[in-house]
Amino acid sequence: MRSLAAQLLYYITPDQCKPEILKKILHQRPEIKFVSMVGVDLGGNDTDAKIPTAVFLKDADKFFRGEIHTDGSSVVLPGIATLNDGKVDFEADTSVKWFVDYNYEHLDPQTRLPVGTLRIPSFLIHGTKRIDSRSVLRRVEERVNRELIDLIRRHPASLLEMGIMPDQIEEILLTSATELEFWVKTPNEKADIEQLTVSQVLQEQYWKRTKGVVRTALEYSLLLLEAYGLEPEMGHKEVGGVTAQIGQDGGLTHVMEQLEVTWRYSSALQAADNQLLARIVIKEAFRRHGLEVTFMAKPMERVAGSGGHAHVGLSAKLKDGSVRNLFTPADLSKDFLSPIGWGALMGILKNYEAIGAFITASNDAFNRLQPGFEAPVCIVASVGHDVTLPSRNRTVLVGLIREQNNPAATRFEVRSPNPHSNNYLALAALYQGMLDGITYALTSGRTSAELEREFSKNPGEPAVYLETDRAYRSEEDVFEAYTKEERDRRFGVPPATVWETLANLERYPEKTAVLTAGDVFTKQIIKSYSLAMLNQWMTELCDRILPENAEVIRSLSRDEQAVHNALDEERWQRVHDLRCRLLKDRPDYTSLFTQLRRAIAEKNYSLASRLQLEIDAEMKKVKQLYNEYKKNLL
Repeated sequence: MRSLAAQLLYYITPDQCKPEILKKILHQRPEIKFVSMVGVDLGGNDTDAKIPTAVFLKDADKFFRGEIHTDGSSVVLPGIATLNDGKVDFEADTSVKWFVDYNYEHLDPQTRLPVGTLRIPSFLIHGTKRIDSRSVLRRVEERVNRELIDLIRRHPASLLEMGIMPDQIEEILLTSATELEFWVKTPNEKADIEQLTVSQVLQEQYWKRTKGVVRTALEYSLLLLEAYGLEPEMGHKEVGGVTAQIGQDGGLTHVMEQLEVTWRYSSALQAADNQLLARIVIKEAFRRHGLEVTFMAKPMERVAGSGGHAHVGLSAKLKDGSVRNLFTPADLSKDFLSPIGWGALMGILKNYEAIGAFITASNDAFNRLQPGFEAPVCIVASVGHDVTLPSRNRTVLVGLIREQNNPAATRFEVRSPNPHSNNYLALAALYQGMLDGITYALTSGRTSAELEREFSKNPGEPAVYLETDRAYRSEEDVFEAYTKEERDRRFGVPPATVWETLANLERYPEKTAVLTAGDVFTKQIIKSYSLAMLNQWMTELCDRILPENAEVIRSLSRDEQAVHNALDEERWQRVHDLRCRLLKDRPDYTSLFTQLRRAIAEKNYSLASRLQLEIDAEMKKVKQLYNEYKKNLL
């Protein structure tokens, strides 16, 4: 008897995404009971408009023509789909895989197979314009393909050096991949932060062998991703976690582990779709094994957060069918990168103030970007100490990945995204920045060596493309080699709140213009996205973060049963004073919490941002002081 996996259809390829072929497939697959139009709004949320297959089959052409509607005012498209103009149409995207999402807890009575839903990746159309995240990434794919081929034909020197004739190029491929880190735990159990911190410092968990139900769920996830055609490359333990305990039944309890899963690269749009699917598959696989998964960037203080690193590259598909990596230099033993590669790297870093607004734009995301947790803070890259020694600097924003014996592997690892980053917008912003830098590199006619010298400049050295007062390269641990003040002077002051990163879009209009070039990010989409992230930031501050912090403050009580000495009394008084500063209003004093609420109500976002940072710092201080106070009591 065939295994369940062998009996199921997991995906439909682009060449099958035609009404006549699709109808035939669905008639042969009665277990696929629904189709779902999957659009991705500007908040990165995917829709799930579930439609019975019988309805779909009755008039499938409508789904391909974009004649299926939804209420756009209910998704994250503020200022575009409004209450008085909310009609949004779905238009099926036939250029990518369509995945089948199975409900393993609901069996089809006819076939005894899990009931499936065919998820149809779709563009969202308001009026006559595509206004969703997928469409932004599609536009950058089209723009890079069109404009880079034209650039290469007008400035062919670097390609000729690589042995590529411009007229041989059939298509430019945006090659991308993402990584996915996540925490898994036993439901309803709280983390012991002290144990997690110690385990992390001692490096007890990284690459450790998985056991029990965690191992089973991880293996199950990898097999499912393989069935979906994602070609998983690795699943392993990450740096965070503690050893689980064995329960009375022999199973594991008190599970608290961090894991990572990676899979093969694809086109940029397919890579973003793949991560969306992977989050669903992994979360459901672990849930079916009784475990809870979170993709939060920083689910716990003082413990490693979860990244979703993005790997980006460019290749040329030639008319003879071969594919050449455009970042790989003509001589791997001489240069780190080709001129196109150097231009792409320079373009990311020069324009990152605008790019970053579409990668890190939530409180959770900023909580992860803290020194000391292998998360990037500075706008700086590493390429390696020597062409024979690949970079593995984990303290930088962008790292060059290359292999001496594999020219196809050359790419950049961007370390700022997290599992909840909107990869459609993140990848689109990165490629827009890359094209800006490539345009400079090719039109300048500079060699790889000349571009490397500009990229390796010190602050104060003038440059043609890069900014005079900045440095962009470090092969050192930036947290060990430089103080915070030195980092800020060399690499620029990074944004620390959602408001600060969104404000960069107006503060650096020339960098935002790089995103809007070619109408990839329209001004309407940037405005809508900014409004959405701002509303999310304010709502979360007022309705989640402040109430949670208030509960923490109220829980910090004086232990009346313990014996106190003078030091204990002093420590408790400092704790109490901080509690009052944060939470307690008086006739002559307004607490920080109340000040923040008022700033948000008055839409004084700059003040709200400063108060958020002050509150965060004071909350860390009061919790540390209280911990010292409690540890000294008998």
